[in-house]
Amino acid sequence: MIIAVVQIPLEGPKRPRDDVVAISLKSADEIFRNVKGLRQKFYLNGDQGGGGIYFFETREDAEAWFHDGWADWMESRFGARPTLALYDNHVVLDNGAGEVRVDGKPVPFPSEASGTRGTQLSPA
Repeated sequence: MIIAVVQIPLEGPKRPRDDVVAISLKSADEIFRNVKGLRQKFYLNGDQGGGGIYFFETREDAEAWFHDGWADWMESRFGARPTLALYDNHVVLDNGAGEVRVDGKPVPFPSEASGTRGTQLSPA
């Protein structure tokens, strides 16, 4: 899986929640619902602007969406040039499901595989 992180720097205060929800629902329906290989998109709204976290099935699918003209298109929509970072994603911790997956397949936690319980660390 490929994770794309898009950030759009926007001036001013954080956008109102209801405005962001309305715009996001419209774009989900009209733009993103049928993008090849796009499994999920999380819409972001913060004090520094907006953006999205995209989960693509393959790098080829992500690169096809984030083509050479993509940043220009986004700048024309939002009035700011976005940044983009693509990441390979091999390991997913899903606490809701109580599992860890490698390349989409559940695997035992190392402490379970060795018969010992892992140590829980907390930030200092």
